[in-house]
This record gives sequence, structure tokens and C-alpha cells, in this order.
Amino acid sequence: MLRLLNFVASGAAALVLSMVAAMAQETVVVDLELVLAVDTSASVDRREYDLQMEGIVRAFRDPAVAAAIRSTGRQGIAVTVVHWSSSHQQRRVVPWTQLTNGLQANAFARALEERAQRLYTGSTGIGGALQYGERIIRTNRFEGRRKTIDISGDGINNSGVLPAYMRDRVVGTGITINGLVILNESAYLDRYYEKEVTGGAGSFVMAVAKYEDLIEAMRKKLIREISSATAMNEAVHQTVSIP
Repeated sequence: MLRLLNFVASGAAALVLSMVAAMAQETVVVDLELVLAVDTSASVDRREYDLQMEGIVRAFRDPAVAAAIRSTGRQGIAVTVVHWSSSHQQRRVVPWTQLTNGLQANAFARALEERAQRLYTGSTGIGGALQYGERIIRTNRFEGRRKTIDISGDGINNSGVLPAYMRDRVVGTGITINGLVILNESAYLDRYYEKEVTGGAGSFVMAVAKYEDLIEAMRKKLIREISSATAMNEAVHQTVSIP
């Protein structure tokens, strides 16, 4: 009898564990899946890296960004932040997180602050970053009506697969690629991103003249990407220069 009870108990425990695992893998529908891919290559010094991260943190604490998140409805958005450098150097800094309101956005900003350590300082593998972004969108537990990879950087690809090749593959899966470029290294980097990197429905490139402009640009970019009313059918180029 004792053996039978132990068998039943162990079977029940296994069933509960399997149900929990299944629930953890259930698809969660959201309005937007958003990958924020941050350039940490060698051309980005410590101060420039800090400005990129501060821009994201402050943006998610901004009331206008919180309002954009609320505009997506009860489903909200799923977002993650990625550090990228050379062709095989990409890693999520914070896991996929569902946000539906300002309190959750503030918690996400706090989690990002706590994981602010820089992961890479290699070359510039934009194509690899796009490939990684597509993979983590495809394999996560969310299903977004919109899917976006937002890639920021200050230089052209010099490592691994060509961005244009990977861009076409990623866009072919229904993902939009946007760019936020810093023109301190190249005055024409925005044109490069338009031609070689970005694409998909409503895609755009936002350019800033210097790293100091990143914080305000990041806020404007996230409002545009997140707001459900901003989905567009044609690519747009916008240059931002904050005095």
C-alpha cells in the first residue's frame, strides 16, 4: 500500500510539473515584440556606451513612453535588450518582459540598470545582430501582431554576414528593422543603414549628430515604435539633432 501511495504521489507530482512546464511554454499574445540591440563594439567608448544604456533606461521611465505602451491595449508589448559586437557576440541583457503600463516599464528600466555591465568590445557585426534578433523573436513564448528589431550603432558592418543579406531574410519573416545611428564616426551612416540594414513595414532610420543627443532620440524612437497608431506602410528617414 505504501509503495502504491508513493507511486501515486510521484505520478501526481510529475503531472503537476509537466502542467507547469506546459503553462510556461504557452504562447502569450502581445501587440509588439521589440528587440533593442545596443552596439557595444570597440568604436563605442565607455561614455558612449553609458549614454546608450541611459537613453533606454530613461525612456522607459518617461510618461510618454508609458502612454505609448498603454495605447497597445491590454496585451501590451514584449521587450528585451541585447548587447552585440562581433558576428558571434550577442547576448540578452534582460530577458523578454511583457509590459502593459508605466509601473511595469519602470520595473524594466530598473532591471536594466542592475544589469548595466558591458558584455563585448569587439568588431561590428550588424548582420550577426540581425540574425540573433530574428532567432530570439522566433523562439520566445510571445506572439506579436508587430515584430521589430531596433538596432543602434555608430559604424558600418566589418564582421561576419553582410547586413543586407540578413536584412532581407529577417524582413521576409515579417519583422521590421529600424535603426538609430550616431553620426560621430561617419556623416553618412544613416544612408548606409537605409540601404543595407533597415527594412520592413513602417521601417525608419533615426540619426543623431552626437552621442549626447541619444537620450532624447531614444525616447522619441520608442514612442514611435511602440504606439499602435504609428504603424506605417512606407520607410521614413528622420534626422534628430537636439541643441
